[in-house]
Amino acid sequence: MKTYWRILSYARPFRRFVGPYFITSLLASLFGLLNLTLIQPLLNVLFDEKQRVVVSSRPVPRFDVGYFTDLFNYYFTQVANTYGKFGALQFVCGTIIISVFFANVFRYFSVRIIETFKAHTVAQLRQAVFDNAVGLSLSFFSNERKGDLISRITTDVQEVEGSVGRGFSALFKELFLLIFMFITLFLFSFKLTLFTLVIIPLSGALIGGLAKKLKESATEVQQRLSNIISLLDETFGGIRVVKGFNAEHFIRARFITENQGYRQSVLKMLFRQEIAPPLSEFMGISVVAGILLYGGAMVLSEQSDLTAADFVTYIVIFSQVLRPAKEISNAVGGIQRGIASGERILQLIDTPLTVTDAPNCLAIKDFNKAIEVKNVCFEYESGTPVLQDVCFNIKKGQTVALVGSSGGGKSTIADLIPRFYDPTQGQILMDGNDLRAVTTTSLRNLMGIVTQESILFNDSIFNNIAFGSNATEAQVVAAAEIANAHDFILEQPEGYQTTIGDRGTKLSGGQRQRISIARAILKNPPILILDEATSALDTESEKLVQDALTNLMKNRTTLVIAHRLSTIQHADQILVVNNGQIVERGTHDELLKRDDGFYRKLNLLQLS
Repeated sequence: MKTYWRILSYARPFRRFVGPYFITSLLASLFGLLNLTLIQPLLNVLFDEKQRVVVSSRPVPRFDVGYFTDLFNYYFTQVANTYGKFGALQFVCGTIIISVFFANVFRYFSVRIIETFKAHTVAQLRQAVFDNAVGLSLSFFSNERKGDLISRITTDVQEVEGSVGRGFSALFKELFLLIFMFITLFLFSFKLTLFTLVIIPLSGALIGGLAKKLKESATEVQQRLSNIISLLDETFGGIRVVKGFNAEHFIRARFITENQGYRQSVLKMLFRQEIAPPLSEFMGISVVAGILLYGGAMVLSEQSDLTAADFVTYIVIFSQVLRPAKEISNAVGGIQRGIASGERILQLIDTPLTVTDAPNCLAIKDFNKAIEVKNVCFEYESGTPVLQDVCFNIKKGQTVALVGSSGGGKSTIADLIPRFYDPTQGQILMDGNDLRAVTTTSLRNLMGIVTQESILFNDSIFNNIAFGSNATEAQVVAAAEIANAHDFILEQPEGYQTTIGDRGTKLSGGQRQRISIARAILKNPPILILDEATSALDTESEKLVQDALTNLMKNRTTLVIAHRLSTIQHADQILVVNNGQIVERGTHDELLKRDDGFYRKLNLLQLS
């Protein structure tokens, strides 16, 4: 239950919900129980039995069921003495209508409060999950399946919403009703009620055993569902590859396997969940039958103080005990399902942030001198070394290029500059300040990043260029013109307001890249990181994009990762990276003069 109470902590402040729900549930339970106790005087009138409870003086106010019963009997006595049996019958029926009205009014308000409580709790929980997930480092997303993360934020949170409502309702409303009912039953007959209490420990032991199994099944169900969401995300995201390789049958087979596994897990969980209520009801009905036999024998043999009307009322009230008992047993099962989902959610919330701002860190506003990379080593969580003793400087206004074979560590070096990761050893300085002593927000505000894969959103061209800023239309148009994107944007059906589809699929690769460049131009950063920004383009698109990049790089400090060496011939310094180390450095002409140099070999391969 520790998980459940922690989830409830997201409902703060509790006073907004607990007090009003306590009052409305209490009143709904009292009026609902009063409806049942009115059966006794109604039967007395209908079957011409002598009124057993005569209250000649008004009872002293107190907050329990007995007070309301005594108050009713007081007025009932007055009406019966004044208007006779028909008047008493009218009084009982009118009281039942009023009592039912108030019971349902308070029940309605209690439902409104519990629904507001659920919505508030789940919104706060979902926000906390999303906020923490967005703040996690890139290494986390490299190791996790996107579908599993989506499942935790959507279906797991939805499951928690149901369990929170069931638990809160069972804790207050149903528990109150059950207590009041047993108090009333004890007032009717202490001996009979003791006989009925045998159902509670038996049901409790049974439900406790089922709850443990149910939690295991619920965990399996949520994992199966996250697998399905992951498969859907991968399939629809790579639908061109699926169709291009005629792999529809392979994908269908994978989905059948996951879908059938989910079906079996759901059925296992539901079978375990649904067995508790019928067992509880069977035990309850068995006890009712025992009461009918035991109590009826006492009434027939006149060995009990209960009249026939009292006994029928007792049976009716006890039969209603089964409903809150069943609701509580269902709530226990629902809570176990919610706890299984809650643990998956809290696991994501509790994932530590590997890149955080140090206490009293510095917020920088300008870049004035140089970026220094000193003896940097880096390895991912797997423990495999990626970078070893990397050293270089980028002075303000310079263009430094990273080249080398794939997997050598170029992109990792570029990811360390905006502090997507922190070095395992060594340090990176900006104007003499260690990046770990600088706020990540202020650091990244000084940088613009253009990657090989254009990361665009299913939104308008305008909003994609203005992403993360409050730019005006004139500023967006100016950025698009510098990026050689303005002309093709105007050719779109709705110009800058054209929606470009999921990941920009309605545009060509070159068009997507120029929009990404326009976004970087709009930010107007002093430092640029270009990660193979032209490697996936055709010759014509590359020319347009390269012209846009040239415009973007003017008067800026730039770190370029390039496979096509022709695009970085004019770089101030070229660093050749191989197996996580810088094996050569110099200008294009200097590196070509080395007969056995790595850069010269790369250049000859591309020329050939």
